Amino acid sequence: MSSLDEILKEINKAQDIIILTHNNPDGDAIGSSLAVYAALKNMNKNVEVIIPELPRIFNFLPNANEVKKEGSKKEYDLAISLDCATIKLLNGWANYFEDAKEKVVIDHHSTNAMYGDLNYVDLSSPACSQVLYSLFKYYNIEIDQDIGTCLMTGIITDTGGFQYSGVTKETFEIASELLTSGINISKIYKKVFATHTKGNFELRKIALDRMEILENGKVTFTYITKQDEENVNAETGDYEGIVDEGKYLEGVEVSIFLHEVKDGFKVSTRANEYVNVSDVCLMFGGGGHPRAAGATMQGTPEQIKEKLLKEIRLQLK
Repeated sequence: MSSLDEILKEINKAQDIIILTHNNPDGDAIGSSLAVYAALKNMNKNVEVIIPELPRIFNFLPNANEVKKEGSKKEYDLAISLDCATIKLLNGWANYFEDAKEKVVIDHHSTNAMYGDLNYVDLSSPACSQVLYSLFKYYNIEIDQDIGTCLMTGIITDTGGFQYSGVTKETFEIASELLTSGINISKIYKKVFATHTKGNFELRKIALDRMEILENGKVTFTYITKQDEENVNAETGDYEGIVDEGKYLEGVEVSIFLHEVKDGFKVSTRANEYVNVSDVCLMFGGGGHPRAAGATMQGTPEQIKEKLLKEIRLQLK
């Protein structure tokens, strides 16, 4: 793995920098991207952050209005990939990464393919934003209120509000320190967890109505289609959080949620205690964390359900 000093050397050399993250970006991907954007702007770099589809729920983040759907250049001095395990997940804009003069990967996924010229992957961290906090501190980058808000959003969303098993003592120490930058954790929590758009509310109703309880109550399965989203006038990201609904049912170990995308169905899985859903999703070209992972699969919801259940059954107790 590359050293932080090597990465800083490339940042200092570069003038035109592009920031990329994975497709269907979550709060950690978006928070990490905007935190790095703000830090690099403070270093007087020319920076672009590319997120083709930014869920409306994250519009409150500082510099969210600076997000672009595509880059303005064909080649950049430096491309930075954040919270993204493989190059194929780079939002369909892997060409920006491949064509850059230097390529840096910063991540926390155990499935990371180390596809950059320089790679810094901290497997012990529950969020890429937590990795960035340590990186910024090492570089003596001031974590102001804007950067702190972005980092805290990433940490809160990727830890499920500090409830996942990957949360560490350091996570709470960082949250405490970020409070000194003037961030409002309560406001962030309400924005990302306690505020639902009308589209999200309607999609949740559809998904709950379809939900199946399988494997003697240990697995839940549901899905939404493009037609469902059109019917309720849903916007980008309105499906966020639906996968957690099944996980909260007593006795459930694994929750499976599918939402239709242009090339199939995006699979989201959550586990409560012992099933490694990252291993399950790896079987279908995806990955993630032991208790939260995803993939993109082709077929009907019923066909995808059966494929996933075949792998999940091997781990159920």
